[in-house]
Amino acid sequence: MHRITGRSGGGSLIEMSPSESISDDVNGFHHHAPSSTGSFQQGQSAIDKQQQSKDSVFFRDGVRRIDFVLSYIDDKDGERKQERRKLYEANLMKVGLELETEDKSESEDGKTYFVKIHAPWEVLATYADVLKIKVPFKANDIPDNSQMPMNWLATPFRLPEHIMHPEPDYFTASFDNSKCDFFLIDNKDTFFPPSTRNRIVYYILSRCSYFRDECGDKDKKGIKRLLNNGTYTAAFPLHDCRYWKRSRDANCESDRYNLYKYWARFFCFFKEQPLNLIRKYYGEKIGIYFAWLGFYTEMLLFAAVVGTICFIYGFLTYDDNEWSKEICDEKIGGNIVMCPLCDKKCGYWKLNTTCNSSWQSHLFDNVATVFFAIFMGIWVTLFLEFWKRRQARLEYEWDLVDFEEEQQQLQLRPEYETKCTNRKLNRITQETEWVLDRSATDLMGKLCLCWATVTLWISLIIACIIGVIAYRLAVYAAFASIMKDSPTSNLQVVGPYITPQLATSVTASCINFIIIMILNLMYERVAIWITDMEIPKTHLEYENKLTVKMFLFQFVNYYSSCFYVAFFKGKFVGHPGNYAYMFGSLSKLRNEECDPGGCLIELTTQLVIVMTGKQVWGNIQEALVPWLMNWWGSRKARNHPESLYSRWEQDHDLQGFGQLGLFYEYLEMVIQFGFITLFVASFPLAPLLALINNIIEVRVDSWKLTTQFRRPVAAKAHSIGAWEEILSGIAILSVVTNAFIVAFTSDMIPRLVYMYAYQPDSQRNMKGYINDSLSVFNISRIQLTSRPEEGENPSWFNSSITTCRYRDYRYPPGHEKEYEHTMQFWHILAAKLAFIIIMEHVVFSVKFFVAWMIPDVPSDVRARVKRERYLVQEYLHNYEVEKLKVQLSLNSSNDCTCTPMIYPSLPQHEVLSECL
Repeated sequence: MHRITGRSGGGSLIEMSPSESISDDVNGFHHHAPSSTGSFQQGQSAIDKQQQSKDSVFFRDGVRRIDFVLSYIDDKDGERKQERRKLYEANLMKVGLELETEDKSESEDGKTYFVKIHAPWEVLATYADVLKIKVPFKANDIPDNSQMPMNWLATPFRLPEHIMHPEPDYFTASFDNSKCDFFLIDNKDTFFPPSTRNRIVYYILSRCSYFRDECGDKDKKGIKRLLNNGTYTAAFPLHDCRYWKRSRDANCESDRYNLYKYWARFFCFFKEQPLNLIRKYYGEKIGIYFAWLGFYTEMLLFAAVVGTICFIYGFLTYDDNEWSKEICDEKIGGNIVMCPLCDKKCGYWKLNTTCNSSWQSHLFDNVATVFFAIFMGIWVTLFLEFWKRRQARLEYEWDLVDFEEEQQQLQLRPEYETKCTNRKLNRITQETEWVLDRSATDLMGKLCLCWATVTLWISLIIACIIGVIAYRLAVYAAFASIMKDSPTSNLQVVGPYITPQLATSVTASCINFIIIMILNLMYERVAIWITDMEIPKTHLEYENKLTVKMFLFQFVNYYSSCFYVAFFKGKFVGHPGNYAYMFGSLSKLRNEECDPGGCLIELTTQLVIVMTGKQVWGNIQEALVPWLMNWWGSRKARNHPESLYSRWEQDHDLQGFGQLGLFYEYLEMVIQFGFITLFVASFPLAPLLALINNIIEVRVDSWKLTTQFRRPVAAKAHSIGAWEEILSGIAILSVVTNAFIVAFTSDMIPRLVYMYAYQPDSQRNMKGYINDSLSVFNISRIQLTSRPEEGENPSWFNSSITTCRYRDYRYPPGHEKEYEHTMQFWHILAAKLAFIIIMEHVVFSVKFFVAWMIPDVPSDVRARVKRERYLVQEYLHNYEVEKLKVQLSLNSSNDCTCTPMIYPSLPQHEVLSECL
C-alpha cells in the first residue's frame, strides 16, 4: 500500500493511506464536528492539514463555503492590533458572518494566521436586498434571432457553448427579501454565485467597525484601515481551484481552470473571449474592460489593413519619387551647397547627403497619407459608435441597465461615510442620507491645492521636454562635428543611414522615454494622494477624478515630444544671417531645422520609439514582475513538498490586484489610442503595431489575472466610465492634429502648389521642385558667430563657392525684397490653411452624420429591456394578487404564504449600511 506523509499540527510526520485521504475528498475534508466560529478562540485543537484537500474552498465541516479570507501575523508588540482584531471579528459575527481560524502552526511560514469567513443565507439575502442585486425570476422567452450569415466561417474562432454561456438566460429583478418565493431559488447554497457572495462580504468588511460602542471613534471602521495599519496583512476571496487542474471537489465550479484553458493561454489568441464566464468569475467591471479591449482590437484590424495598404503604396511608388531622385542626383543634389545647420561646429554640406532619408520619408509622406488621415477620422467615429451599441447589449445581458442610480446611492465609499457628520434630505429619494460637512473655504482650499499640484507636475514635464530640446540643439553640433568625415559610412547596411539628424533624434527620443517612465512612477503616488484628499462620495466619482488627473499628466508626458517635432521643429528657425535661438542669441542654442525632405520622418522615429518602447516595457513589466514576485514568495513551499499547500495559502502568496488595477490597464490602452489617432498621418503602420500589441495584451492581462494575482473582489460597472469621454475628446482632437500634420509637417501641400501653380513647363510633374523649394543666401553675409570654425568645412569647399541654399521661400540676394518671403510662400500658407479647414469640415461632417445614423442602443436590445420591465411589473402584480387570495381564503391577515424564511438570529444582526 502506498503511503502519503504529511505534517501534523505538532510538527511530527504522520502516515495516511490513500483510501483514508480520498474517501471523503469529494467535499475536500474529512467530516469533523462543527468547530466554533469565533476566530479568536485559539484553544481549539489543530486540525491535521493532510486531511484537507488542496483545492478546498470550504470550512472544516466541508459544507460552508469560504467567501473571504483575512490573514495576519501575531507580532510581539501587537497588543493593540490583537485588540482591534478581536473587536472587529466580534462585530463581524454580530452581523451574522461565520468565522473559522487556521492557526499559525498550520501555515507554511509558521507565523501567519488565516481567518476564513462564510456568509450564511440570511446575511446574503439581507444584503442582496440592500444592494438591490438582480436575480432571476423567469426564464428568458424571447427567441434569439441574432444568427450571422455564413456563421460557419467563424467556427475556428468559437469556444465551446458551455464556456461562452456558462449560465442560462433569465429575466431578472432586484432581490426583495420579503418576496423570496417570487424568485427562482432552487438551492440557497448556490443561488448567489461566488462573485456575488464575495462582493456582499466585502461590502460588510468595508463598513464593519472595530470599536466597542457607538461612542467610539467613527474613523475606526473598515478592512481598508485595518490593512493600512497592519492589523491584517491581506484580505481576499479565494480562487475556486488551481489554474492548471480542475478541482476534485464536485461542488467547485473550476471556472479558473476553464478561464486558463480557453482564455489565458497565448495559443488561444485567435479565439473569441468567454466574456460571460469572465463576468461570472471576476464581476462586471473586469468583464467590461475585456469586452472593450477585445472590441478595440477587432476594430484595429480594419485600421491596420488600410494603414498597411497605404504603406505598401508608398513602397510601390518608390521609383516615382521625383524629388528624391533630384536630391540623390550628382548633377542636381550633388551640386547644391547647403548652409550650415548649426553654429561654428557645422560646416557646409551637399544636398545629396540626405538621399537615404528622403527615400525613407516617401514611404510615409505621399498621397495615401492624406487618404489615411481622413479614413482614421471616420474609423474612430465608427469605433466609438459601435462600442456604444456593444456596451448597451452587455448592459442588458449583464443586468446593468438601471445600475447608474444604484452606483450613486448604494456604493458610497467607506472613507466618505466615516467623514460624514450631518444628514440631509435627498430630493430624489425623499430619504435622509449622510453628507459631508465641508465649508466653502475648506473646499476651495483643497481644490486649489489639488489642481496647483497637478499644474506643478505638468510644468515639471514641460521643463523636462525643454531640457530634451536643449539637449537636441546642443548635441546636434557635436554629432555633426564627429560625423563630418562620415566614419559611420564604413558600417555595412546601416552606415549610410546614420546621420547627425538621425543620431540626435534617436538619442533624444530614448532620453525622453526614460524621463517619461520616471515621471510616471513619481506622479502616480501624487495623483492618488490628492484624490484621496478630495474625499469623493462614490467609487465612480473617485475613479473619474483620478482618471482626469492621471490622463492630463500622461497626455502631456507622452505626447509633448511628438507635438514639438510635429508642430514646432523647423517652424521658427529664421534664415542665415538672422537665425532664431531658443533662449535668445546669448544661449547659442540655435533652433533646429528640418531636413530638405521634411520633419515627418523624424516624427515617425519619435512615435515609433515612444509608442513601441512603452508597449514592450509595459508587457514585460506586467508579465515578468508578478511572476518573479510570486516565484520568490512561494519558494518555501517548493522547499517543503511534503507539506500541504492549502488553497488560502496559495492565494495569499499571489500578488494583490488592487482597487486601481483596471485603472492602469485602461490608461495604457487609452495612451496607445492617442498614439494611433493623434499622429497616425505620420506613421500608417501605427495601427498594425497596436494590433499586434493588443493581441498579446489580451493574453498577458488574462494570464496574469488568472495565474499571478489573487482573485479580485467582484465589482459592478455599466460602462468604461470617464474613459469614454476621454476617447471622444481624443477622437475630435485627432482630426485637428492630423490635418495640421499633413499641412505643416508633411511636404504634401508645397508639392501640390508647385505642381499645379509653379511648375515651369506646366507638365503637372515634380521636376525642378527641389531647386524651387530652396532659397539662396550670400555666404559673406553670414555672421562671424555663426560661421564654421577652421577645419569644420569639408575638403571640397573653397572660396569660389559664394552662396549656399536653405529650406525656405525667400527672395535671393540682390533682389529689392532681399530675404523677405516670396509670394509662393503666402500661396502655400493659404493652401495649407484651406486644406485644414476643408479636411476638418469634411471629416467632422461625416463623423456627425455617422454618429447620427447609428443608434446607441440596438432595436432588439431596446425591445428586450421593455419586455423585461413589463414582465417584472406583471409578475409582481400577479404575485401580490395570488398572495392576497390565499390570505383571504385563510381568513387570516397575519399568515404569510411565501416560502418559510426563518432567520432566528437575523433580528440581532446589525445591517451595515449608511444608505438605508
